[in-house]
Amino acid sequence: MDNRVNEIRSIIKALRVKMREAEVVMHEQIGRDEDCTLVAEEIIKMRVALSALARERSVLGDNEPILVRGFFTARRSPAAARPRIAKRRLVPPGAEQRRSRAQA
Repeated sequence: MDNRVNEIRSIIKALRVKMREAEVVMHEQIGRDEDCTLVAEEIIKMRVALSALARERSVLGDNEPILVRGFFTARRSPAAARPRIAKRRLVPPGAEQRRSRAQA
């Protein structure tokens, strides 16, 4: 039984990593305004398999958390950060000079 638990844990680890990679691909496709239906369907299939494995694991009595290194990644890279927008002036250029001349 312990062997089966270890097998399930290793399969869950691999599935979680694959799901995260697929989610990154899907977010990139969304960012490029492309169709991500195929990737989304694969993620759903992986989640169904993952939930079945998690259920079987809990039935076997294993309730310890499964840690995966590097599971969390940044959603945006620093290079993909949005450019800063320059502050807009409320008064058109040169209007301030005209106003100060008119007041003098």
